[in-house]
Amino acid sequence: MAARALLSRLRFAPLSHHHHRHLGRALSAAAAADPPPDESPPPPPHPPPPPTPPSNSKLFVAGLSWSADERSLTDAFSSFGTVTEVRIMYDKNSGRSRGFGFVHFSNEYEAKCAKDAMDGKVMLGRPLRISFALDKVRGAPVVVPRLSTVK
Repeated sequence: MAARALLSRLRFAPLSHHHHRHLGRALSAAAAADPPPDESPPPPPHPPPPPTPPSNSKLFVAGLSWSADERSLTDAFSSFGTVTEVRIMYDKNSGRSRGFGFVHFSNEYEAKCAKDAMDGKVMLGRPLRISFALDKVRGAPVVVPRLSTVK
C-alpha cells in the first residue's frame, strides 16, 4: 500500500502509543515498496505505424444488363489485365441480377486502366458506371453517392 494512502487512512484514527509503533513500521515498509519519486516511468512504447492503405484493384460495376454473367464480364474486362475474380450480385428471392457486380484485378494499375476505358461504355445494351469499390465496414452501411451522368 502506498505511504500516502496509508497516511490518509490512518490520519483520522486516534493514535495510541501501541498504534504509533506499528505506524512507523508500516510507513517504512510502504516506503520500501514504492519506487523512489525521482525515478521516471519507462517511456511508452512507440505507436504502431499507420496501416498502409490497401491497393484498390477492385472495381464496382453498375448498370449491368440482366443478361450479363460472370463470363461476359470477365471477357469485357480481361483485355485490361489479369482479372482475378468477378462477382455479380443476385437477388436472393428472384435469383435475378441486381444490376451490379465487382471485378477484381491483379493490381491497381490494371484496375485504373479498365475503369478509365470502360466507364460509360455500353455493354449488352446498357451503359456501365464504374468506380473503385469501397471496403465494406462490418456492421455499417456503405453509402455510395450517385453521380449524375447528365452533362
